[in-house]
Amino acid sequence: MTAQVPEDGTLLPLMEEFYTIQGEGYNTGKAAYFIRLGGCDVGCHWCDVKESWDASIHPLTAADTIVNNALQFPAKTVVVTGGEPLIYNLDYLTAQMKEKGVTTFIETSGAYPLSGHWDWICLSPKKFKAPQPAIAKQAHELKVIVFNKSDFDWAEQYAELVSPGCKLYLQPEWSKAKEVTPLIIDYVMANPKWEISLQTHKYLNIP
Repeated sequence: MTAQVPEDGTLLPLMEEFYTIQGEGYNTGKAAYFIRLGGCDVGCHWCDVKESWDASIHPLTAADTIVNNALQFPAKTVVVTGGEPLIYNLDYLTAQMKEKGVTTFIETSGAYPLSGHWDWICLSPKKFKAPQPAIAKQAHELKVIVFNKSDFDWAEQYAELVSPGCKLYLQPEWSKAKEVTPLIIDYVMANPKWEISLQTHKYLNIP
């Protein structure tokens, strides 16, 4: 799946890039440039960007080009997401970003070792392929997608692994939101270390 991608990360399979408002988690409401990389083998059955899974259908794009594209927009904040972005070495991409004063965020399942230089790491662990243990301690934000009741126990397992200052979020899976949001509300009221994350970009009808 990733054989063509150079190990130094100077070329990356770019699915899409767009300027929008961060829709979920701690940084909700902030303008940001999103870079979505193709390639993922985590395989969440409820994934809403399954077209990102096959890296081979997304063009290998120079990291320098991606950086230059991001710099065209007013907010000097970039969110790298996927797919699963940590399949690739992100040291070069983020070093170029940091050199130009860009704030870097990543959204990852944590299934691969951490690379890159990050101002904010959002860890969203998935049952389908468990995170690398070392990533949990480095996460600034733990965002657990709640699809059914068993996901609360899953969330607590990872809350034990992150650092004391890590922000804790429970987010309803979009297709099950009507069913699970009331459960999340009750859970957060009973366990106030957690907060609720909503996919506000879907309510706002933006990317």
